[in-house]
Amino acid sequence: MHRLLMAWLAAIGLLIGCGAAGAADDPAPQPLIAYAARIAGDDSRARIVIDFDRKPEFRLHYTASPARMIVDLDETAFGFGDSDLAPKGLFTDIRYGRMGLGSSRLVLTAKRPFKAVLAEARENEPGKGYRLVLDTEMTSAEEFAALVKNQSWDRERVAGGKTPRVAPDQSQAAPETSDIIIAIDAGHGGIDTGALGASGKTFEKDVTLSFAKTLADKLNAKPGFRAFLTRSDDTFVSLPERVTIARQGKARLFISLHADTLRQKGIRGATVYTISDRASDKLAESLAERENLSDDIAGIEVRDEPEEVADILIDLTRRETQAFSIQLAEHVVKSFEGQIELINNPLRHAGFRVLQAPDVPSILLELGFLSNADDEKLLTSKAWRDKVAGLIADGAVAYFKANGVLRGG
Repeated sequence: MHRLLMAWLAAIGLLIGCGAAGAADDPAPQPLIAYAARIAGDDSRARIVIDFDRKPEFRLHYTASPARMIVDLDETAFGFGDSDLAPKGLFTDIRYGRMGLGSSRLVLTAKRPFKAVLAEARENEPGKGYRLVLDTEMTSAEEFAALVKNQSWDRERVAGGKTPRVAPDQSQAAPETSDIIIAIDAGHGGIDTGALGASGKTFEKDVTLSFAKTLADKLNAKPGFRAFLTRSDDTFVSLPERVTIARQGKARLFISLHADTLRQKGIRGATVYTISDRASDKLAESLAERENLSDDIAGIEVRDEPEEVADILIDLTRRETQAFSIQLAEHVVKSFEGQIELINNPLRHAGFRVLQAPDVPSILLELGFLSNADDEKLLTSKAWRDKVAGLIADGAVAYFKANGVLRGG
């Protein structure tokens, strides 16, 4: 009941926020409100029904490996409880959330190839809006492959979290500024909720966004520094977009923030990662694999660059920026020592896609593990957030001093 109330409040808050924006920048479309949802079925077929305040426009697409159906919607405030669309029967995972300005998405992942045999918006009884009805059933691998191959994608709508800006908070930073610019990347967002805390109430995407805002404030308070966020609200931003936003924003450092979960709930503490084509250990490898699935979870086809280009990018990263990334990581860890809990061997590396900017020193910071109850309490504490963000900012200052960019105390 508590989660349902919070979901409703979130939906109402988004609607009010959009209404306020509309008053200032008239006209601005208000988001749809999805106020109820239900699912029924078995391992071979399922029906999903979602109630909206007004008629939804939607588009269906399919992706393979695993079998997924993607439902693209205009911007939607999802006001029902998480348990209302809990995966069952045919489906192994159901996700929904914002994909960017003006768009949202529902992603259904199935155990086997499937298809929609009915997809339509029906009017409810007068005054109660419309319902989206999706009837799905298993199909042959051949038929599913044909659906994937022959579909027509609306590229503008589904290109991966439409983000029509160089960087959300970059408007106050002139391109020719002499300030040291740092990109702060709040991991996950929108449809990609990230990890779930031990309490069942804390989403990684919320933890990282709150921390990113605090860290940006700490850095902006430092003379000669300017920080901006790759996302400033609960919006999905693809991994390549995050890298591009940092580079186009003239960032001289890129710090990606995360708070994952592990099966071993006793493990806790912060870890700092740099990029490498070979992981330092099994934990780093498994975390990188999970983080690299962010785009896949959101229903975006991951198109790898040609092998020779990818090799060149990795080589450039290693030769031109990896040494600086490692220096940055070392300064951040040093600022943490004796101040906050650190995992054993806190300096690690793996093939994180979000760290692939060839010309921007980049680190991925696991602030702690939401699977650990003690870490979860700290990660949701404002006092802890202020302290740790200040330590990271101090580490960044120390890094630039060590490289002769800053002088004095």
